Parts: sequence; structure tokens; C-alpha cells
Amino acid sequence: MSTTRRDFLLSLAAAAAITEVDAQTGMPMRLLGSTGQKVSLLAFGAGSRWLAYKDRDKGLEALDRALKAGINYIDSAASYGNGLSEQWVGEYLKTHKKDFFLVTKIGGNRTYDDAMKIIEQSLKNLGVSQVDLMHIHALENESDLAKIEAANGQLKAMQKAKEQKMTRFIGVTSHTNPQVLKTLLERHDLDSTQMALNIAQIGNAPPSNRAGQGQTGAAGFEMTAMQAALKKKMGITAMKVFAQEKLLGKASPEILIRYAMSLPIAAATIGMPQLAHIDFNVSVAKNFKPLTPEEMKQLPATVTPQLRAAIDHFFRDHVDC
Repeated sequence: MSTTRRDFLLSLAAAAAITEVDAQTGMPMRLLGSTGQKVSLLAFGAGSRWLAYKDRDKGLEALDRALKAGINYIDSAASYGNGLSEQWVGEYLKTHKKDFFLVTKIGGNRTYDDAMKIIEQSLKNLGVSQVDLMHIHALENESDLAKIEAANGQLKAMQKAKEQKMTRFIGVTSHTNPQVLKTLLERHDLDSTQMALNIAQIGNAPPSNRAGQGQTGAAGFEMTAMQAALKKKMGITAMKVFAQEKLLGKASPEILIRYAMSLPIAAATIGMPQLAHIDFNVSVAKNFKPLTPEEMKQLPATVTPQLRAAIDHFFRDHVDC
């Protein structure tokens, strides 16, 4: 067994070992890297799946149901519904105490000025002066990275937001290119990162999208960007565990969720457009048992190179909204 693979399997065991269970709700909790913050193993994705409730009151009912079930990580973004997701969270906070970990994501044209405008609007939408975590939203390719890192780029704005206590922590998300995410994580000291983690081990770079070479995930988020984050003790959250439903049928929803939760992550962020989905996913989390190393190895092998390439192609152009 290679050193990389051995270290990876040890990290899986370590993740399972540090999971605690909240005495009141029964929800498993994990530390978000070195932030010191404990978050629920299941996170509430407040994107298009939440906005699919369409009616605000129904959406708030879903949010309240999730929070009462023990979920304490709420994942929104400035672009979700063009601010509607943040506004719904803000409406909830008008009548409820903020007792959850509030996250939003900032996109835009990657300039300092534009990012600061979006940050200010996001705080206004949410009705708060500070969020717990603010992510750079959806890092894409090398060109995108260059804009973010520029002297007048978004990274400078995120650092300023943290200095000015607009957010407690900062980070970055990506579902597009694991190599580019790895580069950013290695170059900068961030608190958190969110990435696409599923049995397809999304790569968008050789060999993961080459027929016949797609079984190791060597170029995917799991074996590149995630490893860089672990080395820096960053908080890691998973997204796209179903690959926008493209993996449903390749394994059961429970197994797909358990796969992500068996990784050394703090939480798996999932959109839940029906109350029944909340109940099901909460049950999976509360009864969570890590998959065995053999299962973790076998599941990615069930995804054909053709499907893997199709998923990679889809996420290359996919926009969170």
C-alpha cells in the first residue's frame, strides 16, 4: 500500500474517532478544522434545493425542522436566488435566536471593490453584522485564481472582511478543478474549504477523466485538494455528494451520504427540497456508521470512466445559483 493511500485510510479512521454526539439532539458533531467550532455532520444546503420550496414560509418551516433536528451548519450564498436565500435566513433570524453556524459565499467579478459590495449586501440580507464563515464562491480555473490573488482581488477583500469582523472565518469552495483549489490552499492561510466529494471523485484533469484511468481518483478533490487542506488543519466540508443526482442509482442515497461522511470532513452539505428529505438525511447522520476501507475503495470503482467523464464535463460549466 502506498504511503499516500495509507495516510488517507488513517485519516478516515481519525475522522470517525473524533465524532461526538450532541446529548440533546443525537446529532454527530465534528470540529471544523482548527477553528474550534463544532458543527453537525449533516449541513443544511440553502441553495436551489431550499429555494425549491418556493413559498418563503414553507422554506422557513424546512429550516426550522432541520435546526430542531440538530443541524447547526447553514450554508447560503450571495448568488443563491440572487440574494433570496440570504433574505430567507434573515427573515428566520427576525423571530429566532441565532444559535447555528451561519455560512455564506461570495462570488462576483473577483475584484476587491465588487467583493466588498457583495459582502455588505449579504450582511444586509441576513440582518447580521457578522457571519461565522465566508467562502470565496466556486473557484474555477487558473485564470480565476489569478483574479482572486491579484493585488486588488477578492482574496484581499475576504481578508479585510475578517479583519473588520464581518466574518469570523474565511475560506474557499470549488466543484470545478481540484488542482487549482490545491494551489490556492497551499499558498494561503484559510480557515475552511468546501469541495465536491463523492464516489465519482470529480477530477476535471487527467487521469480522472480518461477512460480506463478513472478508478483511483488521483486527480480528484479527494486525493489532491482534500489532502492539502488536511495538511494545513483546515475545516473541510463536502458538497455535490449526489453529483447533482447523477450518482443516484449507482448507489443508494444512504450509501452516497455515508461515503462523504466517512471522509475526514466536518460536515456534508446537502440540499433538501422536501421535508421527507430532511428527515431521511437526519436519520442517516444520526445513525451514521463509517464505511469500511474496502467499501471506500470499491464504491468509486463502480463509476464507469464514461460516467466519470460526463460528470467532470458537467461540473466544469456548472454554476451554483
